[in-house]
Amino acid sequence: MARWEFKLPEIGEAVTEGELVGWLVEVGQAVTEDQAVCELMTDKATVTVTVPRRGVVVERRGKVGELVKVHEPIVVLDLDGAAPALETPKSNGANGAAAPVPVAAAPAALAATTTAAVLAPKAATALSGYFNAKPLATPATRKAARDLGVDLCVVAPTGDSGRVTRADVESFAARGVADLAAPVAHMSSSAPAGGHESVVRSAGSRRGDRRVPFVGVRRKIAQKMQQSKNTAAHFTFVEECDATALVALRAKLRPLAEKQGVKLTFLPFVVKAVVAALKRAPILNSMLDEATNELVYKENYDIGIATSTDSGLMVPVLRSADQRSILDVAREIDRLASAAKNGKAKPDELAGSTFTITSLGQLGGLFATPVINFPEVGILGLHQIKEKPVVKDGQIVIGQVMLLSLSFDHRIVDGHVGAAFAYDVIRTLENPEALLLELA
Repeated sequence: MARWEFKLPEIGEAVTEGELVGWLVEVGQAVTEDQAVCELMTDKATVTVTVPRRGVVVERRGKVGELVKVHEPIVVLDLDGAAPALETPKSNGANGAAAPVPVAAAPAALAATTTAAVLAPKAATALSGYFNAKPLATPATRKAARDLGVDLCVVAPTGDSGRVTRADVESFAARGVADLAAPVAHMSSSAPAGGHESVVRSAGSRRGDRRVPFVGVRRKIAQKMQQSKNTAAHFTFVEECDATALVALRAKLRPLAEKQGVKLTFLPFVVKAVVAALKRAPILNSMLDEATNELVYKENYDIGIATSTDSGLMVPVLRSADQRSILDVAREIDRLASAAKNGKAKPDELAGSTFTITSLGQLGGLFATPVINFPEVGILGLHQIKEKPVVKDGQIVIGQVMLLSLSFDHRIVDGHVGAAFAYDVIRTLENPEALLLELA
C-alpha cells in the first residue's frame, strides 16, 4: 500500500491554523482529485479543503473542534489500493477520530445499541429505518432540518459523497416519517460530530434534550465576545435621532438608485455620517496595542457591517468607506452581506475593521448595549425608525424617530467624548443633505 500524507496547505494570508468543523469523507472511502475532505474555520470564514490526488482514505487526523495547523498531515491516502473493508473502529490516538462501522440494523436494534453506528446509504434503502451519527449537510440544509423538526441522523442521503440535501430533508418531512427518530432518544450516544444535532440521554439530562457541538462560527463568536467583555471596559450611550429628513431624502433617491440596480437602504447614509464623525474624533478610529502599550490611530476608515447569517453573526468589512459615494457604499454593503450569508466571504473580507455598525432592523427595541467588536473602541447599534411626537419650532408634530445605541471602551474613550461623537452622527443624520455635497 502506497501511503501518502496530505498536509494542510496555506488557507489564507498569515493564517497558521484552522478549527476543524466537519469531515466530508469517511475512512475507507475512495476520493477523486480535488474532492473536498473537510471544512475548516479561520477567523469566521469557513474554507473547504480538497485533496490534489486520488486514493482511498486510510486515516483522518484531527477531531471536530480541534485546531489543525498548516503544513501538518490531515488525511492519509492509499494511492494504489482499493477501498479496504471497514473494520471495528480503532482509535487514532489524540490526533484522530475512530472510523465508523457500517451496520445494517433495524430501528429496534439501533435503539438497543450503546454507541452511535453509521448505516451504509445503500443498505438503508432496503430497510425501514436509517441512522447516521455524523450526517454530512450544508448549513442551509441543517437550517431547513431544524425548521421542519427533522433529525438529519435519520435522513438517508442522496447527494454526492453521502451528503444530505435539502430535497432529502423536505421529502423526509413530507412522508411523515419523523417518528423514525424516536429510537435515537433512547440511545446513549458518543460525542456528536461537527454540526450534528443529536437527541441523547446522559447524566443530568432529561429525555429528549438536544446537544449541539459548540464549534465553528458559533464558538468563534463566543470567543470574540468573551474577549471583548473581559478586556474592554464597556459603557453605552443611547440617544434619539429625528430621522424625518433622512426618510424623505432616501425616498427621493431610492428610484434613482434602483435605475442603477442598487438597493438603497438607510445604512449607507449612516455609514457616511459615522465616517464624517470619525474624522472629527480620531480617537474613535483607533486601537490599543496592549503588547507595546501604544494607541494606534488608523488612517483608513474600514467599517464593519454586522450581518446575520444561518451560521451566526458575521462582520464583513466595507473598505475605504471615506472614499466611496453613498451609491457605492450601498452596492458594496449588498455584495458583502450576500457573500457572508452564502458562505462565500473571503477571510480578508471578514477582518480588519476600524469601527462597526450593527442594526436590529425591523426588530426595533427601545435600546441595546452592543458589544464592541474588539479590538475596536466603539460600535454603533441602530434601531427601527418609528413614528413618535417631536418638538419643532415650539410645536409638537409627528416625526420619524430612530434610537442609536453606542458602546465605547472606557479605557480609551471618555464619557463626554463618546457622547459628543454620538451627537455628531445624529446632527448629520438629521441634516442628511450635507452628505450629498461629498464627491465620495
